[in-house]
Amino acid sequence: MTNNIKKVVLAYSGGLDTSIILKWLQNQYNCEVVTFTADLGQGEEIEPARKKAEMFGVKQIYIEDLREDFVKNYIFPMFRANTLYEGQYLLGTAIARPLIAKRQIEIAEETGADAVCHGATGKGNDQVRFEFGYYSLNPSIKVIAPWRDWELTSRSKLIEFAEQNQIPIPKDKKGEAPFSVDANLLHTSSEGKLIENPENEAPEYIFQRTLSIDDANNTPTTVTIGFECGDPISIGGVKLSPATLFEKLNDLGKNNGIGRLDLIENRFVGMKSRGIYETPGGTILLKAHRAIEELTLDSGTMHLKDELMPKYATLIYNGLWFSPEREMLQKAIDESQKYVTGEITLKLYKGNILISNRQSNHSLYDTDLVSFEDSDTDYDQSDAGGFIKINSLRLRLLAKRNKKNS
Repeated sequence: MTNNIKKVVLAYSGGLDTSIILKWLQNQYNCEVVTFTADLGQGEEIEPARKKAEMFGVKQIYIEDLREDFVKNYIFPMFRANTLYEGQYLLGTAIARPLIAKRQIEIAEETGADAVCHGATGKGNDQVRFEFGYYSLNPSIKVIAPWRDWELTSRSKLIEFAEQNQIPIPKDKKGEAPFSVDANLLHTSSEGKLIENPENEAPEYIFQRTLSIDDANNTPTTVTIGFECGDPISIGGVKLSPATLFEKLNDLGKNNGIGRLDLIENRFVGMKSRGIYETPGGTILLKAHRAIEELTLDSGTMHLKDELMPKYATLIYNGLWFSPEREMLQKAIDESQKYVTGEITLKLYKGNILISNRQSNHSLYDTDLVSFEDSDTDYDQSDAGGFIKINSLRLRLLAKRNKKNS
């Protein structure tokens, strides 16, 4: 363990675990700690983190509202690719880590800190995501990962350390927490304890961002989302900032029971884990964005995007947001969005999202061309015979050979 650290920037939530980490850093390294608390729309008051940091004698306290930056520069670019990890997960936790890591490195430069610290455990993906981000932006930065270094390896030891150092312990943290939660504007993620066993049904009280189907609206909700170059810009014809728009989508999804996912995923570190995810606004946005692409993208572009997406999703999941390959794929994805502009109208009802209307001035859908009526001039049905004959040549040759050999 390196002990020549003078100042460290800690990703600080103000909760019990990061408060313990803060005190541990002061004890272990006898160093100055700078705290950084990011508001990414987690839905809880973050200003109390300032008082807690002051209680530990922290002089440089950063508390920043990054919601607009988060949605505009991280969530929206990811959604241009219709990104899903392992076919289901909308990457709500993974996409938040590069922004936090980036801001930590910037604060380290601003304050003259020689190290950064995160509170991710040694079993999860987040340690990789944070540290890949750190090293991508500052290859010489020192990184402290307490969960890999300290002796506080159990909840009882953490509680004992907190009590010895006069760290306030919330009553619900005195015993074993039923599950852990990560939240931001895109999603909530619940993991651990009672839901670690895949045979256990997730209890209703776990869900924070969505109503159950039973409690959801009893009548359909109609919503029109406007897009410009692949990004949503309006709801119901009213232009909104990225974060405000996403908050509105979250409310619509919540009230209509949309966005729940019970997933067993493959972590980057090698193990399987079970997560209960809620992504109400993101689930609506994915459906709407795909619908506007169906209208405005040609088949070659759409199909290539579909082939690239799993690779792009894995790069984000594995913490490689700042990698050259992710940036290269992003340029290709963004190029495809030039004409992805228009409006999609959806009906939301009891967990379902139904498309009711598509409109775009850049639509590639030609009613005359696709109609069974013989009214178009761009397509001669008799040409299809030659098209089929040429493209079936391989199949006909195979059939002849197989027939001869049999």
